[in-house]
Amino acid sequence: MSLEFRSVSYMHPGDRSGGVSDVSFQVGRGELVALMGPSGSGKSTLLQLAAGFLEPRLGTIWLGATELTRTPAVERDFGVVFQAYALFPHMSIAENVEFPLRARGVPRLERSRRVLETLARVGLADLADRRPESLSGGQQQRAALARAIVFDPRALLLDEPLSAVDGRLRQSLRDEIKAIQAVTDAPCLLVTHDAEDALSIADRVAVLVDGRLRQIGTPAEVYDRPVDATVARFTGPVNAIEAVALDAHTVRTAAGSLRCDHGRAVGTTMTLLLRPERIHLSQSPDAEPANRLVFESVDTVRVGGMFESHGRIAKLKVMARSFERPSTQTNWTVPPDAIWAVDPERFT
Repeated sequence: MSLEFRSVSYMHPGDRSGGVSDVSFQVGRGELVALMGPSGSGKSTLLQLAAGFLEPRLGTIWLGATELTRTPAVERDFGVVFQAYALFPHMSIAENVEFPLRARGVPRLERSRRVLETLARVGLADLADRRPESLSGGQQQRAALARAIVFDPRALLLDEPLSAVDGRLRQSLRDEIKAIQAVTDAPCLLVTHDAEDALSIADRVAVLVDGRLRQIGTPAEVYDRPVDATVARFTGPVNAIEAVALDAHTVRTAAGSLRCDHGRAVGTTMTLLLRPERIHLSQSPDAEPANRLVFESVDTVRVGGMFESHGRIAKLKVMARSFERPSTQTNWTVPPDAIWAVDPERFT
């Protein structure tokens, strides 16, 4: 069954921030949708509306053919993983995972079987008798996930589940969340402020800005073809360049003419979006590729396995990323299909 928001609006009493306005989208069966957006954009509000902790002012929420808008949270049978995990400190991990089964009146032997199976799935079978305070942040996160899925929830709601972990453990837990969610076959809504988390594990990404759904699509669509510069900036580093159409395939910028298929009439102003990793070091100084540019590097730092360079192309401030360290003045090329045109921003 799918989880669906239909024209949902909610405003927090006495607070204009954090609400949502006329939001509509669907999370399919077995699908993981990541909600992204800046602080106060309405991500957690949507999750609480889905869980039943808040009630929409307008619109409806559905699970399959059943409307849940006024259904109490306890009757929705959703698995929820809170940002702080909310494990009971006086209970062992096994008792924490067993708790929702006990609350639902599941017989003791069946409870024991399900708890053991679920702890094994998340790699905590050997820690069943431990208390939460003795576990690492990653282990507590897995215990919270186990508690959320042990009763076969009809939907899974995750609120910033990776905010307490980083590094290699973060990557490992991303994989675990995706694997566990796939096994449950339930619709999953994940709230995150981290673009890397969303783009790496989500089937689709929904970007909220000022309480409105700005774009929803696959990670590739949202990253490579954002609807505007705001979405582009929130999903990763991007160069935003003011341009005017000279013809159907050429624009004028402060760095000179560039070739790109922008689809706008001659004389139209626009914003060009260019990801820094799509700017390529020229291999041959004698070649004549489209969009050859001279980049004057001001500062270059290593970011993971790449070099990030900040500098100028003519009058434009530009960021570029490459696997080779560029010299102070370097020839770069920009493939025309790497440039994405959107409606113009207000430039200052």
